[in-house]
Amino acid sequence: MKLLLTLTAFLLLMTSSPAADAPYRHVVFFKFKDSATAEQVQGIEKAFIDLAKKIETVKGFEWGTNVSPENLNDGFTHCFFVTFADKAGLDVYLPHPSHAEFVGQLKPILDKVCVLDYVAK
Repeated sequence: MKLLLTLTAFLLLMTSSPAADAPYRHVVFFKFKDSATAEQVQGIEKAFIDLAKKIETVKGFEWGTNVSPENLNDGFTHCFFVTFADKAGLDVYLPHPSHAEFVGQLKPILDKVCVLDYVAK
């Protein structure tokens, strides 16, 4: 009986959605144009920090600049890490007017962007 219960529990774990209660991560990397001034870049940093505070589905936010000695960043200098409870949180965030305003501020000085979303395991 104990073996049967153990096997049943194992099968339930393996067949259930492993990410049902896992955080949804939205990771964004920026490479700014060479013409972007330090003041403009600092303005984007502040604007992204403010954006995370304006949208209630954002559950966590952190950011930083590249400090890797490997030189594999392909010119990307900034990483922003936004956490939502689930994908529905991102679905509120992306079309939000505050996000659109931020993107409008960002685009003129942005050279490249890389976005990667994943469900934490």
